[in-house]
Amino acid sequence: MLLLLLTAPAVPASPSALQRVAATAVTLEQAVAQVRQETGGRILAAETVRENGRRVHRIKVLTPDRSVRTVRIDAGNGR
Repeated sequence: MLLLLLTAPAVPASPSALQRVAATAVTLEQAVAQVRQETGGRILAAETVRENGRRVHRIKVLTPDRSVRTVRIDAGNGR
């Protein structure tokens, strides 16, 4: 019986689980649009990086008051 468990193929995640993950994930383009809308500024640079094992969108924006801010948005949950 143990041999059967070791040779059994792995079962992929259900489509609904994959859809939930995809639905909460945020693309770099979506993150840029969100920052542009929330700040009213001009996007200077945007990239996706790994921070502490998580994918993070790092967006540099020139705000209307002429200050440069870096906004980080978690790519997995959009926060």
